[in-house]
This record gives sequence, structure tokens and C-alpha cells, in this order.
Amino acid sequence: MKFFADTAEIADIRDLAEAGLLDGVTTNPSLIMKAGRSIHDVVAEICSIVEGPVSAEVAALDTEGMLAEGRKLAEIADNVAIKVPLTWDGLKACRILSGEGRMVNVTLCFTANQALLAARAGATFVSPFIGRLDDIGLDGMQLIEEIRTIFDNYAHIETQILAASIRNQNHVRLAAMAGADVATVPPTVLKGLVKHPLTDAGLAMFMNDWKKTGQTIL
Repeated sequence: MKFFADTAEIADIRDLAEAGLLDGVTTNPSLIMKAGRSIHDVVAEICSIVEGPVSAEVAALDTEGMLAEGRKLAEIADNVAIKVPLTWDGLKACRILSGEGRMVNVTLCFTANQALLAARAGATFVSPFIGRLDDIGLDGMQLIEEIRTIFDNYAHIETQILAASIRNQNHVRLAAMAGADVATVPPTVLKGLVKHPLTDAGLAMFMNDWKKTGQTIL
């Protein structure tokens, strides 16, 4: 499973990229607002750091507006993925933009039927929102499993399942088990995957024993 960072914070993106753990980045209007900078400047800087897809979301709600904004965002860099909402107008925009050879991320997916429509529209990625389904008492991970089953039934579907709205480490593990192609993860959650109390305890023991040897490696 590939890891995308769900953030517009440049420092976090650089840190993850330097560790070799970053395959892409997803942004949205809320993350751009938090960054406090122009979307064009933020996306351009992210694209200069990350070689993989960088999702930049349109703000228009009609097809023509999405097309105009999407094409403008795509001019920023070759690795921009245009992010459109899973609405009827969004699907029409997806069909046209993907037909132009552009990467498209169809976002705010909450049902397997929606995901199937996004795939039919030529989406590069479809983003089911796990956490938001969990918030209303539904099983977000079941949606990933349903989409995986449907996509695997049809060899011609190339749309990647991008598990989004990930809230915790357990979500990451379950998304991987369910067959998500990508997980877009907040930096704090992604960095937290490395942590375990037994790792910390074992390392402390090793360092204590090493100190007792009086040796140096260099």
C-alpha cells in the first residue's frame, strides 16, 4: 500500500519525504486554509518536494467551473492530481479531465456505488472517507472491502482506492488488509506507525548494555 500525506504543512511533508515514506500528498480547501497561503504557492512547493501525485481540489461546484479550475491547477506541475467532488457535475468533469490525460482524484466517496461511478468516469483515484462513516456509526472499512471486491471483478478498472479520512493507526492496518491501494494519512498518524512500547523498551535495554561494554564503534 502506498502512503500519501494528508496535509499542506511543508515542514511535515519534507520530513516524511526525507524518510522515503511518501508516495504523494493530498490537500483540500480546509488544509489550504490552515496553511494560510495561496493554493498555487502551496501546491507548487509541495510538487517540488514530492515526485508522486499531489491532489489539489477545485472549489467550483459546476462542471464548467471545475474544468477551468482543474486545468489551471494542472498547470502548476505535471504531478498535480485534480481533485473533484463525487457529484454529478464532478463525474462529468472527471470524464473530460481524465480524457485529457490528467490525473483525477474523486473525493468524498461514501458508497460502493459512488466508487463504481467514479471508476466509470475514468478517475485515477477514488477517495472513500473511512473516518467520517465511523463518526455516524457505520463501518468505514467495510466500504473499502466492498469497493475492492467490485473493482477486482472487472480487470479493466484501473482506478485506485485511496483510503481517506484516516484517524488512527488501526485504520491504516485495516485499510491495508482490506486491499486499499493508497492510504492518505495525517503526518502524526503516519509517524506514529513506527512506535511501540516494546520497541522503546528493547532499545533502552540495548543502549544500557552497550554503555556497560565501554566500547565505541567509530
